[in-house]
Amino acid sequence: MKKSRYSDEQIVRILREADGTPIAEVAKRHGVSEASIYAWRKRFGEMVSDDVKKLKALEAENARLKKMVAERDLAIDVMKEIAAKKW
Repeated sequence: MKKSRYSDEQIVRILREADGTPIAEVAKRHGVSEASIYAWRKRFGEMVSDDVKKLKALEAENARLKKMVAERDLAIDVMKEIAAKKW
């Protein structure tokens, strides 16, 4: 996935700025298209910067837990194979 030029917190700040001023003006000031602002609004909605930080933390924890489950499932499959062999 392409790395964004703006961090999630910066995007949320731009969206909050766009709430009070015309979107075309905000887009021009930050050097992005109006379509980008609409896409960001669709993704981040009514979030504030603190919500974005919490979301990032939860996504990182979720990825870590998924990796742990995958490793555990692999270990269980290996043990089943070993147990299935007749010695």
